[in-house]
Amino acid sequence: MDRRNLWKEILLFATMVSLECSGVGLSVIYKEATLKGMSNYGFITYSFAIATLVLLPFAFYSTVLPSVRFPFIFRICLLGLIGSLAQILGSKGIAYSSPTLASAMSNITPAFTFTLCSHFQVFVVSSSSLILINSSLTFNLLEIPVV
Repeated sequence: MDRRNLWKEILLFATMVSLECSGVGLSVIYKEATLKGMSNYGFITYSFAIATLVLLPFAFYSTVLPSVRFPFIFRICLLGLIGSLAQILGSKGIAYSSPTLASAMSNITPAFTFTLCSHFQVFVVSSSSLILINSSLTFNLLEIPVV
């Protein structure tokens, strides 16, 4: 394997691990903040503001910018609306349950993607893929006793 490709793979892996850790950490911090009386809408606003401040400098390093037309702006606004609704609904779910359940639900996302792809015939379903999805669902929905 080429040394450049190895660093690229390591960087991608580290990025995915940090994203998963930040998602779980955000769920735990949200649960603690709401237990102490913070509004869920205020927490979402603060988390979006921090994400904007962190990601905004990367916009200035781009060399190729897309043409800014109505469909492009509409897609960005639609993506922001869907992301905001997902964050609000997710935070309401965490308020009624636990951050552990929220993490387990995010792990089930590939199973839902698999189900949609097989329903819309994006790929052919094989027995090995069914076994993998079944074991993933079993592992995520398994009741583990609290120690």
